[in-house]
Amino acid sequence: MRILLAEDERELAAWLVRALGQSGFQVDWVEDGRLVRRSLKATAYDALILDLGLPGVGGHDVLTELREADMRLPVLILTARDSLIERVSSLHEGADDFLAKPFDLQELEARLIALIRRARGSDRPRFACGPLVYDSASKQFTLGYEPLALTPREHGVLRALIQRSGEPMSKQEILERVFSDEVDVQPDAVEVLVHRLRKRLQATPVGIRTLRGLGYVLESSA
Repeated sequence: MRILLAEDERELAAWLVRALGQSGFQVDWVEDGRLVRRSLKATAYDALILDLGLPGVGGHDVLTELREADMRLPVLILTARDSLIERVSSLHEGADDFLAKPFDLQELEARLIALIRRARGSDRPRFACGPLVYDSASKQFTLGYEPLALTPREHGVLRALIQRSGEPMSKQEILERVFSDEVDVQPDAVEVLVHRLRKRLQATPVGIRTLRGLGYVLESSA
């Protein structure tokens, strides 16, 4: 899952990028409210973590602009302003959830996953494509209720695809989500990993289809 973090506290932001990254999130960070809209136009994100006290354009104004532009991206407010008035006003402006600083990382992760699930129209604590299931809590794949053994890179590619199940993902999108910390990885690596995953999914209803000019899509015939 790819997250945009808008936070001006550099130490907190750096920690969140690392901590969420270890939990399977890919996090892009901006520290000025004026950069939020620009980032959202350039990249497809699954959710936005938004601090209210941003320089340039404040969090309230950023949120209002997003909703007025009918951008329905899930927004989690992260702020030190823990008051009833602040929470109510943020929710009225279009925030999906509110978490006050200081906070617990596990709670932040759980709230993010819940927001993204709801945005995708699912209440299940997992992502599924036919008999293939990814449990976001255990970070494990099962296929027909049996554990699916994968290498770390195969796991990363399949996780990216199942989180966008039924929607095409380009090689570049997969590259950015799975190998964001590896500058020397080439797009051909994605082709190799998709080939390996297709072999692992043989004789099952789940497959990875290539859509010319669009990328790869995870589908199930079940």
